[in-house]
Amino acid sequence: MKKILITCFDMEVGGVERSLINLLENFDYTKYSVDLMLFRHKGDFMDLIPKKVNLLNEIPQYSTFRKSIREMIRDKYFILSGTRIIAKCGSYINRKNKGLKEPGIYQMQLSWKYGIPFLPKLENEYDIAISYLWPHYFTADKINAKTKIAWIHTDYSTIDIDVNMDFEIWNRFDYIIAVSDSCKDSFLQKFKSLQDKVLVIENIASPELNRALSLANINNPMKMDKRFKIVTVARLSYQKGIDQAIEVMNKLRKKGFHNISWYVIGYGGEEKVLKDLIKKYQLEDCFFLLGKQTNPYPFMSCGDLYVQPSRYEGKAVTVTEAKTLFKPVLITNYPTASSQIIDGIDGFICPMGIEGLTNKIQELIESPDKLEKLRRNLEGVKTENSEEILKLYKLFDDKIEDGLFTKEVI
Repeated sequence: MKKILITCFDMEVGGVERSLINLLENFDYTKYSVDLMLFRHKGDFMDLIPKKVNLLNEIPQYSTFRKSIREMIRDKYFILSGTRIIAKCGSYINRKNKGLKEPGIYQMQLSWKYGIPFLPKLENEYDIAISYLWPHYFTADKINAKTKIAWIHTDYSTIDIDVNMDFEIWNRFDYIIAVSDSCKDSFLQKFKSLQDKVLVIENIASPELNRALSLANINNPMKMDKRFKIVTVARLSYQKGIDQAIEVMNKLRKKGFHNISWYVIGYGGEEKVLKDLIKKYQLEDCFFLLGKQTNPYPFMSCGDLYVQPSRYEGKAVTVTEAKTLFKPVLITNYPTASSQIIDGIDGFICPMGIEGLTNKIQELIESPDKLEKLRRNLEGVKTENSEEILKLYKLFDDKIEDGLFTKEVI
C-alpha cells in the first residue's frame, strides 16, 4: 500500500478546500494510505474530512502563516516574527524593481522563503507528497517523498509574483497539476520551461451529494423572498468582484428593476468595504451578505440565477456546483471562463466589468425563456467526473498512458 501525504493550510470554507474534500471522498483507501497535513486545524470543513484519512498533528510553527505579526509576537514566535517583518519591508521596497503592482502575494513568497529555514521537517517518509495549495515551500523543502506533486488552482496570468523565485520551487516538483486547460495555459505563459511537468486534472464534482445537501432544512431568508433572486458564493475579496456586483445592483435599481435581490454567501477581508458600499447606495433591502455557510447549496438552490462576477479565476468550484443543481449560471469573461462554460449552452458569459454584468443580467431578467432553456440543457449535462481521480492514480503508479490526459506530455 503506497503512502500518500497531502498538505494544505486549513479547512476554512473555500473553493480549494471544498475541492480537497471531494478529492479525499473519492480516494481508494484499499490501495493508498493517506495522511493529511494541515498547517492549522481550523475551519468549518474540519468535520468533513473522511474518517479513513489520517490527520497529522498540528505543528504550531506552521500555524503562524495564518496569524498576524502581532499574534506571532504574542505567542513568542520571535524568529518567525522577524522573518515576517523582513518580508513585509522587502515586499514594499523591492516590488517596483520587480515590476509588481501589488506587494501582497510577493510578501507571502518572501515570508515563506525567509521563514522556511526555521521551520521543522516532517520526519515521515512517503511514496507521494501532494502540495494542494500555493505557495509550495513546505512540501518542496520539508518532506521526504519519492514523488512530489503541486497543484495550480488559479489563473497565473492575473497574479503578481516574483517569477524567478516561484520557478525555483515549482521546478522541484515531479508533476504540476492544473485544474483546467486554461489554467495550465496561463501557468505556462510564465513558466514555459516546465511544460513537460504540467498535467490537467479537473476538480472532482459530487452532483448527487450537492443535490442532497441542497434539501437541508436551514434558516434561509431566500425562501420567503418572491423577487428574482441572484446568488453568489465567493470569498469577499478583490478577485471575486463582489464590489462590482453591488455596483451592478445599483445600476439595475436606477434602471427601474426593483423586483430583484442579490444574496452573497461567503466571508473575507473586504466585508467592511462591501457593507459600506451597500450602505452608500442604500441597497440594504436588496443586497445581502449572508456570511460563512458550511452548506451553501440550499441558498444556491433557491436562486433564479447564479452569478460569478470574478475578475479572475482558475476554475471556480462554485460554478460547477451551481450547474449540478441545474441553476442558470452567468460568469464574467475572465481568461479561463471558456474552460467552464459554453456560452448559451450550459451557462452565459458576459463582458468583464460592471456594464457587461448589468446588461446581461437585464437581458436575462427580461428573457425568462432563455433561463428556462438553459435549465433544461443542464439536466442533460454530465457534471459527475469522479473518473478524474484515475489520472492521479496513474501518476501514483507511474503509468502515463496515451489519451488519459488531455494532451500527452510525458
